[in-house]
Amino acid sequence: MTETKNKPNKIKENIKAILWAAVIAIIIRSLVGAPFNIPSGSMIPSLLVGDYLFASKYTYGYSKHSFPFSFIPFSDRLFYKEPERGDVVIFRRVQDSDIPYWKRALTSEDYIKRLIGMPGDTVQVKNGRLYINGELIPRTFKRYETETTYGHSVTYTIYDETLPNGVTHEIMELSDSGPVDNTPIYRVPENHFFFMGDNRDNSQDSRFDMIGYIPKENLIGKAQFIFYSNNGESPFLAFWNWGQSIRWDRLFMRIKP
Repeated sequence: MTETKNKPNKIKENIKAILWAAVIAIIIRSLVGAPFNIPSGSMIPSLLVGDYLFASKYTYGYSKHSFPFSFIPFSDRLFYKEPERGDVVIFRRVQDSDIPYWKRALTSEDYIKRLIGMPGDTVQVKNGRLYINGELIPRTFKRYETETTYGHSVTYTIYDETLPNGVTHEIMELSDSGPVDNTPIYRVPENHFFFMGDNRDNSQDSRFDMIGYIPKENLIGKAQFIFYSNNGESPFLAFWNWGQSIRWDRLFMRIKP
């Protein structure tokens, strides 16, 4: 008889524990940080397809996009700290900002790019070279990389690019005469930012209308480190293939600004 009376209480306690765990997880994910994965090659060579990274939410302060599905509606940012040029940033594009929160899980996606243009800057690409505020951004040859897909080989050039604040990072170029290697002059509005992928000839970024200038309230977090990376040759649960599928040299690798 005693066991029958206690059973509902145990179920109730288990439900409460699950709810509290969910609340704590949401708080941590919203205020501290969250995991993200890299599904495309727009940030090669810095980030690879199959990288899983941790991004801090507190670095730039908080907006409605800091919370899952942007379900807490408020404008601007709380505890705002301006990002630095060269940061690798996760953001929400403007077109997805006004989607109702209950639709966002299916209709919107987050982007990750490198911050190139600050508010008030001009940005332009001429003959494959980056100009910020009219000044040519230096780049230094580093190496060649060849990719072979379905028997077709393509060779890319890797450069070290040094931004005006001294941040040096790798970029990858297929050529200096591609569709986005000559652009108009972009003038970054106040409280907005201009982002580009490190894979300069294969990145949908602020050079395209579908991304454009990103307002500060659409910043989600700063990419900090890679905690897992898989080359796609084997699923995660196939632990017997981890030796050939996990990129061991990328585990817990810091993402340099």
